Amino acid sequence: MLKVGDEKVLIKPAEAEEKTSGGIYVPDTAKKKSTEGEVIAVGRGKTADGVTTEPFFKVGDTVIYSKYGGTELTQNGVDYVIMDWDSVLAAK
Repeated sequence: MLKVGDEKVLIKPAEAEEKTSGGIYVPDTAKKKSTEGEVIAVGRGKTADGVTTEPFFKVGDTVIYSKYGGTELTQNGVDYVIMDWDSVLAAK
């Protein structure tokens, strides 16, 4: 299991859509990069002036994150994105 720094989050991006709602298959070159995924690991929290703030999401949540934030990596054939908490926009 990968671990992350205090103010970081590790996300497994959702798979890109294979076909449109109208039934047209999308080629790999035209697929959009996902901005939604599952939280795999979360750092301990932000500490400022002795007060620790925890994130509003937890491991297992589905989050929407900034398209341009983070670093992409592959571990054991699985793609991940690691980014700052500030790049997570919403959780469900």
